[in-house]
Amino acid sequence: EVYSCASPNYMAQQVDINERMRSILIDWLIEVHHKFELREETLFLTVNLIDRFLEKQGIVRKKLQLVGLVAMLLACKYEEVCAPLVEDLVLISDKAYTRKEVLEMESMMLNTLQFNMSVPTAYVFMRRYLKAAQCDRKLELLSFMLVELCLVEYEMLKFPPSFIAAAAIYTAQTTLYGVQQWSKTCEVHTTYSEDQLLECSRSIVGYHQKAATGKLTGVHRKYSISKFGYSAKCEPAHFLVQQTQQ
Repeated sequence: EVYSCASPNYMAQQVDINERMRSILIDWLIEVHHKFELREETLFLTVNLIDRFLEKQGIVRKKLQLVGLVAMLLACKYEEVCAPLVEDLVLISDKAYTRKEVLEMESMMLNTLQFNMSVPTAYVFMRRYLKAAQCDRKLELLSFMLVELCLVEYEMLKFPPSFIAAAAIYTAQTTLYGVQQWSKTCEVHTTYSEDQLLECSRSIVGYHQKAATGKLTGVHRKYSISKFGYSAKCEPAHFLVQQTQQ
């Protein structure tokens, strides 16, 4: 798991892009992913490919959107039965890039990542842990909304995907039930205790609190419709954050 993640400090090596630009890109890609009705695992792999590529390759800001689109194209080829066409991606970028540029970046990204596409993302752990938590649809959808909010945040790279998955589910349970709860079964399956998850969970509540009113609202809009159980309308677990402020 450790070897399949980008360094949490990689942005320090980038000269022309920053954490904020990464967040804007991923928020936009979450909307593109939703528009194309792609599988959930495709989104998580897309973000993993972007971060691992940017860790190894300096990029000018005008090419950052291209990196995102090509990462999604590669993730689609790996995860989807039917991947979007290169032309579709050129169109969605408002023709900012040509077909040739997309194919060149695809080749560059594959070589930079040494064709390593099989990585354990937070999605893989979410599926496993949600089964252990014996969750219902409501908890599952809220957990995924929270973990997608984490995808947008660069600072979350300091945690391994398995940890973020566990923290998202713990936060979702606490949010829905109004009390902190983490069963022995969840602890055994995830290998993380409630005490270990608390700090990360409080950060997630912070993301949830600003999901509707912050500058990046792609995840909130996605989860505001019936297909995703109107999960965005769920009130954040304010009390978790308030504990630290007392």
